Amino acid sequence: MSMLYLAQPEQQQVLEWLDGGTLTMLLDGKATDGQLMMGRFHVQKGEAPPYHKHLYEDEIFMLVKGTALVWHDDQEYELNEGGVVFLPRNVAHGYRITSDEADLLVINTPAGIEGMFRETGRDTREPRPEGFQVKPNPEVAERYGNVVIGPPR
Repeated sequence: MSMLYLAQPEQQQVLEWLDGGTLTMLLDGKATDGQLMMGRFHVQKGEAPPYHKHLYEDEIFMLVKGTALVWHDDQEYELNEGGVVFLPRNVAHGYRITSDEADLLVINTPAGIEGMFRETGRDTREPRPEGFQVKPNPEVAERYGNVVIGPPR
């Protein structure tokens, strides 16, 4: 049974993410009874995950601010501020931020992939270990059904 979930910004977990960006966890499987995960990335120019596919969930993202290139099944597209992309499971995809900075809202359904984000990133409320860097880890990704196909594009 789903219930109302409300979290003010100060209650939302913020993870250090790739290339010095952040991922704010807005909703996770615990809050949505496993139905979806929603997060907001704040990233800089050049941020790009490895080319990958999801085995378990579909992904939707909206570029709230900025511009990006998006690859879906080896086709390249430009995404402008306010643009939305639907990425079905089992289809290879990736993106690269082309503006100086960007805000990206992401929704994965069903939930579960947030475990990979939490294992890969670092909760910014915790002390930062010396020399810590967020790096994609194909073994962690694979545990959550996120298959790395190749390097970022």
